[in-house]
Amino acid sequence: MVQTVDPAPPKTDAAIRARHIRRVLVVIMLLNLAVAAAKFFYGSVTGSVSMRADGIASVFDAASNVIGIAGMLIAARPADTDHPYGHAKFETYASVVIGMMLLIAAWNVASDAYAAFTEPVHTIEVNAGSFIVMIGTLAINLGVSFYERKRGHALKSEILSADALHTAADALVSLSVIIGLIFVLLGFPLADPICSLVVAVAILHSAWEVFKQANATLSDEARIPAAAIVDCAQSIQDVRQCHQVRTRGTEGEVYLDLHILLDPTLSIKDAHAVGNQVETAIKKAFPQVVDVTVHLEPDTPEERAEAASGDH
Repeated sequence: MVQTVDPAPPKTDAAIRARHIRRVLVVIMLLNLAVAAAKFFYGSVTGSVSMRADGIASVFDAASNVIGIAGMLIAARPADTDHPYGHAKFETYASVVIGMMLLIAAWNVASDAYAAFTEPVHTIEVNAGSFIVMIGTLAINLGVSFYERKRGHALKSEILSADALHTAADALVSLSVIIGLIFVLLGFPLADPICSLVVAVAILHSAWEVFKQANATLSDEARIPAAAIVDCAQSIQDVRQCHQVRTRGTEGEVYLDLHILLDPTLSIKDAHAVGNQVETAIKKAFPQVVDVTVHLEPDTPEERAEAASGDH
Protein backbone atom coordinates (compact mmCIF):
# COMPACT_ATOMS: atom_id res chain seq x y z
CA MET A 1 0.00 0.00 0.00
CA VAL A 2 1.41 3.34 -1.01
CA GLN A 3 0.89 6.11 1.52
CA THR A 4 0.27 9.50 0.01
CA VAL A 5 1.19 12.77 1.65
CA ASP A 6 -1.13 15.72 1.29
CA PRO A 7 0.60 18.67 -0.29
CA ALA A 8 1.29 21.68 1.91
CA PRO A 9 -1.43 24.33 1.73
CA PRO A 10 -0.57 27.27 -0.49
CA LYS A 11 0.85 30.31 1.26
CA THR A 12 -1.52 33.23 1.67
CA ASP A 13 -0.65 36.78 0.64
CA ALA A 14 -0.19 37.66 4.33
CA ALA A 15 2.25 34.77 4.83
CA ILE A 16 4.25 35.74 1.73
CA ARG A 17 4.34 39.37 2.90
CA ALA A 18 5.55 38.33 6.37
CA ARG A 19 8.27 36.15 4.84
CA HIS A 20 9.55 39.06 2.74
CA ILE A 21 9.57 41.35 5.80
CA ARG A 22 11.50 38.78 7.87
CA ARG A 23 14.05 38.40 5.07
CA VAL A 24 14.65 42.15 4.99
CA LEU A 25 15.00 42.25 8.79
CA VAL A 26 17.57 39.44 8.80
CA VAL A 27 19.75 41.21 6.21
CA ILE A 28 19.53 44.51 8.11
CA MET A 29 20.27 42.79 11.43
CA LEU A 30 23.54 41.38 10.07
CA LEU A 31 24.54 44.79 8.72
CA ASN A 32 23.67 46.46 12.03
CA LEU A 33 25.80 43.99 13.97
CA ALA A 34 28.76 44.61 11.68
CA VAL A 35 28.37 48.37 11.96
CA ALA A 36 27.94 48.20 15.75
CA ALA A 37 31.09 46.11 16.20
CA ALA A 38 33.17 48.49 14.10
CA LYS A 39 31.99 51.66 15.85
CA PHE A 40 32.05 50.32 19.40
CA PHE A 41 35.45 48.63 19.06
CA TYR A 42 37.15 51.60 17.45
CA GLY A 43 35.41 54.02 19.83
CA SER A 44 36.74 52.02 22.80
CA VAL A 45 40.26 51.96 21.38
CA THR A 46 40.35 55.70 20.70
CA GLY A 47 38.31 56.76 23.75
CA SER A 48 35.54 58.40 21.72
CA VAL A 49 32.35 58.45 23.77
CA SER A 50 30.20 59.52 20.83
CA MET A 51 31.53 56.71 18.63
CA ARG A 52 30.85 54.15 21.36
CA ALA A 53 27.39 55.67 21.84
CA ASP A 54 26.71 55.33 18.13
CA GLY A 55 27.87 51.71 18.37
CA ILE A 56 25.42 51.08 21.22
CA ALA A 57 22.64 52.57 19.11
CA SER A 58 23.49 50.12 16.32
CA VAL A 59 23.41 47.20 18.78
CA PHE A 60 19.89 48.21 19.75
CA ASP A 61 19.08 48.38 16.04
CA ALA A 62 20.11 44.75 15.68
CA ALA A 63 18.16 43.76 18.80
CA SER A 64 15.09 45.55 17.44
CA ASN A 65 15.48 43.56 14.22
CA VAL A 66 15.34 40.34 16.25
CA ILE A 67 12.14 41.54 17.95
CA GLY A 68 10.74 42.47 14.55
CA ILE A 69 11.46 39.00 13.20
CA ALA A 70 9.77 37.38 16.21
CA GLY A 71 6.80 39.73 15.87
CA MET A 72 6.38 38.88 12.20
CA LEU A 73 6.49 35.15 12.94
CA ILE A 74 3.45 35.64 15.18
CA ALA A 75 1.75 38.19 12.90
CA ALA A 76 1.90 35.74 9.98
CA ARG A 77 -0.24 33.17 11.79
CA PRO A 78 -3.69 32.68 10.24
CA ALA A 79 -6.91 33.69 11.97
CA ASP A 80 -8.16 31.30 14.64
CA THR A 81 -10.99 31.05 17.17
CA ASP A 82 -9.33 33.40 19.65
CA HIS A 83 -8.13 35.83 16.96
CA PRO A 84 -10.82 35.88 14.25
CA TYR A 85 -9.26 38.98 12.68
CA GLY A 86 -5.83 37.35 12.52
CA HIS A 87 -2.60 38.27 14.30
CA ALA A 88 -1.47 41.27 12.23
CA LYS A 89 -1.38 43.62 15.22
CA PHE A 90 1.50 41.63 16.71
CA GLU A 91 3.63 43.48 14.17
CA THR A 92 2.48 46.69 15.88
CA TYR A 93 3.16 45.28 19.35
CA ALA A 94 6.69 44.40 18.22
CA SER A 95 7.21 47.99 17.06
CA VAL A 96 6.11 49.23 20.52
CA VAL A 97 8.77 47.02 22.13
CA ILE A 98 11.31 48.49 19.70
CA GLY A 99 10.24 51.97 20.81
CA MET A 100 10.81 51.01 24.46
CA MET A 101 14.26 49.68 23.61
CA LEU A 102 15.05 52.98 21.91
CA LEU A 103 14.17 54.80 25.13
CA ILE A 104 16.62 52.59 27.03
CA ALA A 105 19.28 53.21 24.39
CA ALA A 106 18.77 56.98 24.67
CA TRP A 107 19.21 56.76 28.44
CA ASN A 108 22.45 54.77 28.11
CA VAL A 109 23.89 57.19 25.58
CA ALA A 110 22.94 60.25 27.66
CA SER A 111 24.47 58.65 30.77
CA ASP A 112 27.77 58.09 28.96
CA ALA A 113 27.75 61.72 27.80
CA TYR A 114 27.13 62.94 31.37
CA ALA A 115 29.99 60.78 32.66
CA ALA A 116 32.29 62.25 30.02
CA PHE A 117 31.37 65.78 31.14
CA THR A 118 32.11 65.00 34.79
CA GLU A 119 35.39 63.12 34.25
CA PRO A 120 38.42 65.26 35.19
CA VAL A 121 40.39 63.97 32.23
CA HIS A 122 38.93 62.64 29.02
CA THR A 123 41.46 61.77 26.37
CA ILE A 124 40.30 61.08 22.85
CA GLU A 125 42.48 59.87 20.04
CA VAL A 126 41.28 60.97 16.64
CA ASN A 127 43.01 59.57 13.57
CA ALA A 128 42.30 58.60 10.00
CA GLY A 129 40.86 55.28 11.16
CA SER A 130 38.19 57.11 13.15
CA PHE A 131 36.95 58.87 10.05
CA ILE A 132 37.18 55.75 7.88
CA VAL A 133 35.02 53.78 10.34
CA MET A 134 32.43 56.55 10.73
CA ILE A 135 32.19 57.46 7.05
CA GLY A 136 31.94 53.78 6.11
CA THR A 137 29.19 53.09 8.63
CA LEU A 138 27.41 56.30 7.59
CA ALA A 139 27.32 55.06 4.00
CA ILE A 140 25.93 51.69 5.17
CA ASN A 141 23.25 53.37 7.29
CA LEU A 142 22.14 55.55 4.39
CA GLY A 143 21.95 52.54 2.09
CA VAL A 144 20.04 50.47 4.67
CA SER A 145 17.61 53.32 5.36
CA PHE A 146 16.84 53.78 1.67
CA TYR A 147 16.40 50.05 1.08
CA GLU A 148 14.28 49.53 4.21
CA ARG A 149 12.06 52.54 3.51
CA LYS A 150 11.49 51.33 -0.05
CA ARG A 151 10.60 47.81 1.06
CA GLY A 152 8.49 49.12 3.95
CA HIS A 153 6.47 51.22 1.51
CA ALA A 154 6.07 48.33 -0.94
CA LEU A 155 5.05 45.84 1.78
CA LYS A 156 3.12 48.41 3.86
CA SER A 157 5.03 47.25 6.91
CA GLU A 158 4.95 49.21 10.17
CA ILE A 159 8.11 47.51 11.38
CA LEU A 160 10.14 48.27 8.27
CA SER A 161 8.86 51.85 8.05
CA ALA A 162 9.60 52.53 11.72
CA ASP A 163 13.02 50.91 11.49
CA ALA A 164 13.81 52.91 8.35
CA LEU A 165 13.15 56.11 10.31
CA HIS A 166 15.40 54.83 13.06
CA THR A 167 18.17 53.95 10.64
CA ALA A 168 17.87 57.38 9.02
CA ALA A 169 18.26 58.93 12.47
CA ASP A 170 21.34 56.76 13.00
CA ALA A 171 22.78 58.17 9.79
CA LEU A 172 22.31 61.69 11.13
CA VAL A 173 23.86 60.55 14.41
CA SER A 174 26.91 59.19 12.58
CA LEU A 175 27.21 62.49 10.76
CA SER A 176 27.11 64.36 14.09
CA VAL A 177 29.83 62.05 15.45
CA ILE A 178 32.03 62.86 12.45
CA ILE A 179 31.50 66.58 13.07
CA GLY A 180 32.33 66.05 16.76
CA LEU A 181 35.56 64.24 15.88
CA ILE A 182 36.54 67.14 13.64
CA PHE A 183 36.05 69.58 16.52
CA VAL A 184 38.04 67.30 18.86
CA LEU A 185 40.83 67.27 16.30
CA LEU A 186 40.72 71.07 16.30
CA GLY A 187 41.17 71.18 20.08
CA PHE A 188 37.60 71.08 21.44
CA PRO A 189 37.34 67.72 23.30
CA LEU A 190 33.96 68.57 24.89
CA ALA A 191 32.47 68.42 21.43
CA ASP A 192 32.55 64.60 21.71
CA PRO A 193 30.14 64.24 24.67
CA ILE A 194 28.02 67.07 23.24
CA CYS A 195 27.58 65.00 20.10
CA SER A 196 26.62 62.05 22.33
CA LEU A 197 23.75 64.15 23.64
CA VAL A 198 22.73 64.79 20.03
CA VAL A 199 22.74 61.01 19.59
CA ALA A 200 20.41 60.61 22.57
CA VAL A 201 18.00 63.23 21.26
CA ALA A 202 17.94 61.59 17.82
CA ILE A 203 17.14 58.22 19.39
CA LEU A 204 14.33 59.78 21.43
CA HIS A 205 12.91 61.26 18.24
CA SER A 206 13.01 57.83 16.60
CA ALA A 207 11.17 56.34 19.58
CA TRP A 208 8.49 59.03 19.27
CA GLU A 209 7.98 58.22 15.59
CA VAL A 210 7.64 54.50 16.39
CA PHE A 211 5.07 55.13 19.14
CA LYS A 212 3.18 57.56 16.91
CA GLN A 213 2.87 54.99 14.13
CA ALA A 214 1.90 52.21 16.54
CA ASN A 215 -0.77 54.42 18.08
CA ALA A 216 -2.38 54.88 14.66
CA THR A 217 -2.98 51.12 14.49
CA LEU A 218 -3.86 50.42 18.12
CA SER A 219 -6.33 53.34 18.26
CA ASP A 220 -8.04 52.15 15.05
CA GLU A 221 -7.17 55.26 13.09
CA ALA A 222 -8.76 55.39 9.63
CA ARG A 223 -6.37 53.84 7.12
CA ILE A 224 -7.91 54.89 3.79
CA PRO A 225 -9.67 58.20 3.03
CA ALA A 226 -13.43 57.59 3.11
CA ALA A 227 -13.93 59.69 -0.04
CA ALA A 228 -11.71 57.33 -2.04
CA ILE A 229 -13.77 54.33 -0.91
CA VAL A 230 -17.03 56.13 -1.73
CA ASP A 231 -15.82 56.92 -5.25
CA CYS A 232 -14.80 53.31 -5.78
CA ALA A 233 -18.10 51.87 -4.50
CA GLN A 234 -20.23 54.33 -6.45
CA SER A 235 -18.40 53.41 -9.63
CA ILE A 236 -20.47 50.20 -9.59
CA GLN A 237 -23.51 50.76 -11.80
CA ASP A 238 -26.29 49.77 -9.37
CA VAL A 239 -24.88 51.57 -6.32
CA ARG A 240 -26.87 54.76 -5.80
CA GLN A 241 -25.03 55.98 -2.72
CA CYS A 242 -22.25 54.89 -0.38
CA HIS A 243 -21.83 56.11 3.21
CA GLN A 244 -20.70 55.12 6.71
CA VAL A 245 -17.24 54.06 5.50
CA ARG A 246 -14.96 52.80 8.26
CA THR A 247 -11.44 51.40 8.02
CA ARG A 248 -9.05 50.11 10.63
CA GLY A 249 -6.12 47.74 11.06
CA THR A 250 -2.45 47.88 10.14
CA GLU A 251 -1.10 49.54 7.02
CA GLY A 252 -0.67 46.13 5.41
CA GLU A 253 -3.98 44.57 6.52
CA VAL A 254 -6.99 46.87 6.45
CA TYR A 255 -10.53 45.89 7.52
CA LEU A 256 -13.35 47.91 5.98
CA ASP A 257 -17.11 48.20 6.30
CA LEU A 258 -19.54 50.44 4.43
CA HIS A 259 -23.21 50.95 3.62
CA ILE A 260 -24.65 51.19 0.10
CA LEU A 261 -28.11 52.22 -1.09
CA LEU A 262 -29.69 50.09 -3.82
CA ASP A 263 -32.89 50.00 -5.81
CA PRO A 264 -35.54 48.68 -3.34
CA THR A 265 -37.03 46.47 -6.06
CA LEU A 266 -33.85 44.42 -6.48
CA SER A 267 -34.11 40.80 -5.41
CA ILE A 268 -31.94 39.58 -2.53
CA LYS A 269 -29.89 37.62 -5.05
CA ASP A 270 -29.26 40.64 -7.28
CA ALA A 271 -28.53 42.93 -4.32
CA HIS A 272 -26.03 40.41 -2.97
CA ALA A 273 -24.35 40.28 -6.38
CA VAL A 274 -23.94 44.07 -6.32
CA GLY A 275 -22.38 43.80 -2.87
CA ASN A 276 -19.89 41.28 -4.22
CA GLN A 277 -19.03 43.63 -7.09
CA VAL A 278 -18.35 46.43 -4.60
CA GLU A 279 -16.11 44.16 -2.52
CA THR A 280 -14.16 43.02 -5.59
CA ALA A 281 -13.71 46.59 -6.87
CA ILE A 282 -12.44 47.84 -3.50
CA LYS A 283 -9.96 44.99 -3.04
CA LYS A 284 -8.66 45.56 -6.57
CA ALA A 285 -8.24 49.31 -6.01
CA PHE A 286 -6.80 48.93 -2.50
CA PRO A 287 -4.75 45.70 -2.23
CA GLN A 288 -4.11 46.31 1.48
CA VAL A 289 -7.79 45.66 2.20
CA VAL A 290 -8.19 42.07 3.39
CA ASP A 291 -11.84 42.11 4.45
CA VAL A 292 -14.86 44.13 3.31
CA THR A 293 -18.29 44.12 4.98
CA VAL A 294 -20.99 45.62 2.75
CA HIS A 295 -24.31 46.60 4.36
CA LEU A 296 -27.10 46.58 1.78
CA GLU A 297 -29.91 49.10 2.25
CA PRO A 298 -32.96 50.08 0.14
CA ASP A 299 -32.79 53.53 -1.41
CA THR A 300 -35.75 55.14 0.34
CA PRO A 301 -36.26 58.67 1.72
CA GLU A 302 -36.04 57.27 5.24
CA GLU A 303 -32.71 55.54 4.59
CA ARG A 304 -31.29 58.65 2.90
CA ALA A 305 -32.36 60.77 5.87
CA GLU A 306 -30.69 58.35 8.29
CA ALA A 307 -27.54 58.27 6.14
CA ALA A 308 -27.42 62.08 6.08
CA SER A 309 -27.82 62.26 9.86
CA GLY A 310 -25.20 59.57 10.47
CA ASP A 311 -27.55 57.47 12.60
CA HIS A 312 -26.59 54.19 10.88
